[in-house]
Amino acid sequence: MDEFWVFGYGSLMWNPGFEFVERWQALVRGYRRSLCVRSFVHRGSRENPGLVLGLDRGGACRGTAFRVAPDNRDEVIDYLRARELVTNVYLERHLPLQLPDGRSVRAVAYVVDRAHEQYAGALDALAAARIVNVSVGQSGPNDAYVFNTLAHLKEMGIRDQWLEQVVQEVMRLRNTA
Repeated sequence: MDEFWVFGYGSLMWNPGFEFVERWQALVRGYRRSLCVRSFVHRGSRENPGLVLGLDRGGACRGTAFRVAPDNRDEVIDYLRARELVTNVYLERHLPLQLPDGRSVRAVAYVVDRAHEQYAGALDALAAARIVNVSVGQSGPNDAYVFNTLAHLKEMGIRDQWLEQVVQEVMRLRNTA
């Protein structure tokens, strides 16, 4: 049976929620990590949506690749679908990843559906910061989600300059308020 890999680019990186036998930092080309998904529940509301991460077209994204044991494949895919496809804003795809040891693998990843009503598009850092700064949902403030994501990325040695700019803009907005 072929190897089964999963690619995480947000909270899945540090909170996968499933068993795996191997974990590597990985690079996917042609997609970027972006606050491009309007959150109507966890980090905002329908009246005042927040922003959460999506894997959107363009650029490249460093994240985490998890190799799952063949016996756990069905259980893990069921778990991922329940976790990621709640509102169907993501599309399940198999993307090529580059691992640090030179291997190329294909992994299940969840890519934002640009035709979905929750797709916010490519926002600049200030526009994203204005939303993140004021949105709150059932899981808490939107800024806490973004700050936590950036802190985890830094802990993992992954630099995301755009997300850093969003955080800087949120801090600037607070200092000028």
